[in-house]
Amino acid sequence: MKAINKIMGAVLALGALAAATPALAEYPERPVRVVVTTVPGPLDAFARVVVKQVSEKLKQPFIVDNRAGAGGNVGADIVAKAPADGYTILFALDTTLTVNPSLYDKMPFDVNKDLAIISVPVTYSQMLAVGPNVKANSLADLVQLAKTQKMSYASGGNGSPSHLTMAAFLATAGLDMTHVPYKGTGASVVDVMGGQVDSVFAVVSGIWPQAKAGKLKPLAVSGNVRSPSAPDVPTVAELGYPGFNASFAYVIAAPANTPKEILQLLTREVQAAMASKEVQDLDHQADYSPTGLSPEASATWIRDMRKRWSEVITKAKISAN
Repeated sequence: MKAINKIMGAVLALGALAAATPALAEYPERPVRVVVTTVPGPLDAFARVVVKQVSEKLKQPFIVDNRAGAGGNVGADIVAKAPADGYTILFALDTTLTVNPSLYDKMPFDVNKDLAIISVPVTYSQMLAVGPNVKANSLADLVQLAKTQKMSYASGGNGSPSHLTMAAFLATAGLDMTHVPYKGTGASVVDVMGGQVDSVFAVVSGIWPQAKAGKLKPLAVSGNVRSPSAPDVPTVAELGYPGFNASFAYVIAAPANTPKEILQLLTREVQAAMASKEVQDLDHQADYSPTGLSPEASATWIRDMRKRWSEVITKAKISAN
């Protein structure tokens, strides 16, 4: 009887394996749609170089479809409502999942239930800089100025990483500055260089070349480690604000209920792509820090950052309007 039970168990196991294997063995058998939640720019460039590696390995086109709008909500909603078959995947700024739930009165999808997280592949910091005519050569100088006179800061828009980072710093330092939002970080940096606005937090790759040219004065970086591109610029935490860490990330996800085998395959291929020279070169150029996080750890990172930014948004009374 025991022998029969063992045989039956083996048969059932083989049957289950056979049932699961075809979906994985056939995937992908047609092109995969890659929804990128921004217009062409840093996220788009990152997505394209990663999916190029994945496409070559899996021998199917991975076609980028830029769907910007509502802080990434438009593109993320498309993926959240797509068939859970692995043929639609998402590349988004983490803020779509970590910031938007507190920024928007109503989300078009459930950030906790409608997406399966594949990876938070890289994080990146913001660099704080002031215009050349601002009389501050250090973070301490800027803080002192802000205590004695009206100061302004630019951002890429309400709820953007540059806005959130400065809001978090001002709350930490007990300061107040006038916020000047722009439609994009590039324009905000230009006006700080021109003296129309005093300061800005922006991605390192957007600040550092201008700083080296003498058009901006870099004061600090927002992450918990110094920038590989600008190792002489200290972190905010090093400059008297221990524990300060404003890091952002990219997120790769698929619709919830996508077959586990397909998610595992995509996870492996993304990890392999991250180890490629082409992606590593881009990471170095763009000042991205690869995380090596598993899907589970990536989901935890997103939940933790959602809680952190909710506190900042509430305290600073930031809205999407």
